[in-house]
Amino acid sequence: MRITRYLAGQILTAMVFIVVSMTCVIWLSQSLRFVDLIVNRGLPIPSFVYLTLMLMPTWLSIVLPIAAFAATVFVYNKLTNDRELVVLSAAGLSPLRLAGPAMVVAVATMLATYLMTLYLVPMSYRGFKELQFQIRHNFDHLVLREGEFRSIGDGLTVYVRAREDTGQLAGIVVHDQSNAKKTVTLVAERGALITAPEGPRVVMANGSRQERDVETGRVSVLYFDRYTIDLGAMREEVQRTIRDQNELFIDDLLHPTEQITDPKNFDEYIAEGHQRLTSPLLALSLTAIGVAVLLSGEFSRRGQTIRIITAVLLAGCAEAMGLGSKYLVVRYPSMVPIMWFAVIVPFLLALASMTQRRLKRRGPAPAIS
Repeated sequence: MRITRYLAGQILTAMVFIVVSMTCVIWLSQSLRFVDLIVNRGLPIPSFVYLTLMLMPTWLSIVLPIAAFAATVFVYNKLTNDRELVVLSAAGLSPLRLAGPAMVVAVATMLATYLMTLYLVPMSYRGFKELQFQIRHNFDHLVLREGEFRSIGDGLTVYVRAREDTGQLAGIVVHDQSNAKKTVTLVAERGALITAPEGPRVVMANGSRQERDVETGRVSVLYFDRYTIDLGAMREEVQRTIRDQNELFIDDLLHPTEQITDPKNFDEYIAEGHQRLTSPLLALSLTAIGVAVLLSGEFSRRGQTIRIITAVLLAGCAEAMGLGSKYLVVRYPSMVPIMWFAVIVPFLLALASMTQRRLKRRGPAPAIS
């Protein structure tokens, strides 16, 4: 029991370091996609950080199995170089027993990954898409964009020449083509954006309203001192009607309906659902592969470079088969069992290898004081 706690603790410590490092790298690389929201839409830094953190479960569901494998290879290689595993083997522990702590960590990693894929990923990604949608259709940022024509909703274009320090707008142009029978263009010297409970409104002063009948071409002009445009109704028109695959829970993926997606996408959704169920098993398969390779054959003082390379290549193949089988199932839905075989068979082969071999060493056994 003490050996199990000791080895499992070593693996967990290394795994935490790897997970934090990989997550930071992914976070920095993926965050570059949202720089536009800060530069062009004035997104506050706290909102930007919150937006990117909503993707964390998606990244962790991919990182955790890989981190478990990498931590296992690192720790068992270190213990082998320090001859600790040789001593334990000489004391009568079989490779399967030595692999026990790593497999305990792998099982915990698998359960954590299932939590990610089955619940946290769809929940957080749905929040991410909703927040992203609100940001991209936030009228406060769109209207206050200086010097550019901005489209808002269906057929509404707004231009603001300048925004003064007092918050007032100067040089406002609004072009409305939402009505197929007529187009309306409003031009005002000054104005302001007001946020009301019913939604945002643009109050315009000292301007004109030009209405053109599309059929007759007749233009009517109205001069006004004050005019208000209600954007609340326009906001209601811009709503999300389609959800991404990552936003759906497992039951919706395995049993898609026409309310969720087009029938031609059913196979793709079903494949995504099975991948949610099979990908966490990679934590077991990759870890078992790493331990089986490092504990096989004879112990050599010259290091285990060849074994480490072999373990990485085999783990890479298992990862590729586990994730790549999804695209095969999309083309051939009847081959769903392939997705399960791709992640289970490597684990069974690695387990069989450890049950049939014992760690061997060269030279006399080290003395145990």
